[in-house]
Amino acid sequence: MKRKTWPGASRVRRSFITLLAANALSVTGTMLSLLAVPWFVLESTGSAALTGVAAFSTTFPIVVSAAFGGTLVDRLGFRGASVLSDLAGGLVVLAMPVLTWTDGLSYPALLGLLFVRWLLATPGETARKAMVPELAALGDVRLERAVAAYDGVYRGAAMVGAPLAGVLIAWLGAGALLVVDGVTFLLSAVLIGGIPRLEGGVSERGGYLRDLRDGLAFLWRDRLQLSGTTMLVVVNMLDTGVTQVLLALYARDVAHDPRAFGLLAGAVGAGALAGTVGYGAVGERLPRRLTYGLCFLLAGVPRVLVLALGAPFPVALGVTVLSGFAAGAINPILGMLQYDRIPAPLRARVIGTMTAAAYAGMPAGGLLAGTLTELTGLTATLYAFAAVYLLASLPPFACRAWRELDRDDPAGVTRRRPGSAGETR
Repeated sequence: MKRKTWPGASRVRRSFITLLAANALSVTGTMLSLLAVPWFVLESTGSAALTGVAAFSTTFPIVVSAAFGGTLVDRLGFRGASVLSDLAGGLVVLAMPVLTWTDGLSYPALLGLLFVRWLLATPGETARKAMVPELAALGDVRLERAVAAYDGVYRGAAMVGAPLAGVLIAWLGAGALLVVDGVTFLLSAVLIGGIPRLEGGVSERGGYLRDLRDGLAFLWRDRLQLSGTTMLVVVNMLDTGVTQVLLALYARDVAHDPRAFGLLAGAVGAGALAGTVGYGAVGERLPRRLTYGLCFLLAGVPRVLVLALGAPFPVALGVTVLSGFAAGAINPILGMLQYDRIPAPLRARVIGTMTAAAYAGMPAGGLLAGTLTELTGLTATLYAFAAVYLLASLPPFACRAWRELDRDDPAGVTRRRPGSAGETR
């Protein structure tokens, strides 16, 4: 039977594609910035510890902004919050190279600008993610495909952005990458401004603290998502240390080539993009809990262990691609659970709360990686990170709450209209 198309579906389908394009621009620019900053610090200071401090200034504001900004996104509306966030964030990013090329950018000033940049940018990311269910339903796109498409675009942009950053660092320097990052923010704001306002994107006005408390209470009652968020706290901390410190050190000290930095970071995105496409094709036929657990395990341990073992670079690159492939199924599974369980008026603040909790360990990741490397060496640090990755992957196999993952009905989820996602199974 042919599915019923909502009035104006073609127009809103174009809006969904515009959302994907805006997010692709933003993610590409962000990847350029994420690689440009640690390389800039390494070149200017030669210190792994100071590189870790810069990573801290990148990740700590994400936690603050995600925790408190999600409620503002619900109150302002998804579209307006995204546009304001992108405009402000883009101007701050452009200030970095301008100051570097004029009066000179000191290390403390760089840390301050990084803090403000991520403080402003995170609500925009939350707002764009919160738009997905409404735009998908209004455009007659099945939610499962929409979630996979959104994550696939993110993965694809990361895949392109990371190796491109490695090449551009070698050719043009870190300052030019920051200019591109700022421009992508501004272009994203223009694209999102053309999307029609969605009624489901504005919550009822109440006290800010009460709204914030509602988001925290909702997450606390959902044991499955709470457990998943706890896993992400640990893994995001490790990922930050690996991506922003350990891979840069590996490229400098082992591969002796900045392109190795970009290629290894991009290999994760390439593999994850393929994994997202693969999961979208066969995911409904796979057991969710086992799939999630195995993919979570394979996404972290092998790619770090192969670097610790000193394998040749082509082998390390291949293993990294396979780890990325396993990671491709993780976000679609979590995304479906979020959109199914969280009511539209609470969506941004709950997603923001989950993001803040999941990113809470990220500021420590760069500091831990930099400090531990200076104390014990790169190889020992990689082994330690691999061991913690393994421990963080155990809950889907050992915790009772994860049985709910197998009881969810994917077909029932994708048929839901926006705003009906508040039921908790």
